[in-house]
Amino acid sequence: MRAASESPKGYAERMKKASQVGAFFVSALYAIGVQAFCPVPGKLPQVDVQRVVDGDTLRLKDGRNVRLIGINTPELGREGRTAEPFAEAARRRLQALVDASDGRVLLQTGRESRDRYGRTLAHVYDLNGHNLEAQLLAEGLGYQVAVAPNLDLIDCQFSAEQSARAAKAGLWRQLKVLSPADIRTGGFALIQGRVQRVERNGGGVWLEMGDSLVLHISRQNLEAFDLGEVTALRGQTVEARGWVVDRAQRGKVRSGQARWQLSLTGQAMLQRLP
Repeated sequence: MRAASESPKGYAERMKKASQVGAFFVSALYAIGVQAFCPVPGKLPQVDVQRVVDGDTLRLKDGRNVRLIGINTPELGREGRTAEPFAEAARRRLQALVDASDGRVLLQTGRESRDRYGRTLAHVYDLNGHNLEAQLLAEGLGYQVAVAPNLDLIDCQFSAEQSARAAKAGLWRQLKVLSPADIRTGGFALIQGRVQRVERNGGGVWLEMGDSLVLHISRQNLEAFDLGEVTALRGQTVEARGWVVDRAQRGKVRSGQARWQLSLTGQAMLQRLP
């Protein structure tokens, strides 16, 4: 468990070193620490789960669909598409966690309580107070995501993900990190590359990653970032994560502009690399 005074970067370095001293040690630390991430903040309302939709979505008996805050799990196969690696494993694990909690969970609704699809946005805990998003992240069954203003648990979720990444658990065993030139389709992606230019205008902040990709921070999300740190990323190598869209299909790309855009919705979606 990360100490209160320890930064996410320091925790990540410690876990990286731990992964090098032996599989047994890592397994023991991992088993003990998983349930310590993101402890329940207090008394929360209890709800009954009707079914697990996928690795990050629940259907409640009261009719609500709940999207877990802070995690994105691989997509299940739908409409003829093949399921992404670990999608079914994430769904089964969430189902097991719900079953172990007698089909009932605790909900902490987000600062923004609904998404554009009408789903309830919430942090979810089992009846013992263990955060389900953090458990899935710590087991390598999803990626941390940060969407302002629902950023209350980003530090402990970062620590949970980093423990899995250091131990190469779950999807981190076979992760493919893309370069901007590798992008061929839209969807969620983890990308590493060099920031060639940073520009701010009426539409927000734009970080150009070569000819093919631009990272975008909208005006609405500027408060979730340290703009001094973002501006200083020019010439630096970064890792960005989020949903890539094809601007050409939307008719929003002009000559000389990057075809692909990734919108950054929280500081945790952008990390400077050594």
